[in-house]
Amino acid sequence: MVESTMIDFCLLVPCFNNPGGLIRSLRSVKYDPARCMILVVDDGSREAIDQEEVRHSVGSGLNVKVLRLKNNAGITAALNAGLEWITLNLNTELIARLDCGDLCSPQRFSLQAELMKSDPSLVLTGSWCYFRDPVTGEQYRYITSIAHEHIVQEMYGRNVFMHPTVMYRADAVKRAGFYPQNFELAEDYALFWTLLKTGRSAMIGEFLVTCEISKAGISFSNKGKQLIARWKVVKTFGSAPMLKFRGLLRLAGLLILPKGLILWLKKKKA
Repeated sequence: MVESTMIDFCLLVPCFNNPGGLIRSLRSVKYDPARCMILVVDDGSREAIDQEEVRHSVGSGLNVKVLRLKNNAGITAALNAGLEWITLNLNTELIARLDCGDLCSPQRFSLQAELMKSDPSLVLTGSWCYFRDPVTGEQYRYITSIAHEHIVQEMYGRNVFMHPTVMYRADAVKRAGFYPQNFELAEDYALFWTLLKTGRSAMIGEFLVTCEISKAGISFSNKGKQLIARWKVVKTFGSAPMLKFRGLLRLAGLLILPKGLILWLKKKKA
């Protein structure tokens, strides 16, 4: 049964064997506890995430719900389980994302929620962010275009939206069928493309999230497979012939570059 009380947004956080990162991330969330909710999807962690322990450790009065999956189903299935739970149980127009270990600036959710409330045509927003290595302390900036038209053009070559920075409209995601299952390692890229075909997007030109660089993470350890998945996304969703050709050519070129060199180039660009 859908909750009758309207909230501004629900924050969706998948977690797999990273309780420490989860607590750090949730402690960075600043918003009126009566106007938001946090849904943690425990994707079959070895030690189950305890809802009351999380609430106690975060200690900010935020309403945290833990949805436990019996087995490790993978990021796409975990996110979709969370979206389905939100759809069935909450009364909210907006859903935000965050990953374990990533940190939000205090104004992140206020800025995003206000922006999306003020413009009903927006189905997706993100922000600039920092990428930080927790071991070395090394950090670099991620900056991209902020206008919808430029974002769409850049989406042909890369996923402009960093997943932990986004907030999207709940009804648009429901109409899209949630995260697609047939774009493994690029399910977010595919969903964002789908959303951009139904409405407008915007990027907040402020550093609202600090993303943790992990060499054990999906993006780093599966760089080749992820590039192939991104190539498949552009081939499937791209509709402008010239932009599509250039984007596919760029992704093919990245496939032959060592992942360490790609990371170095990103840092130099920042």
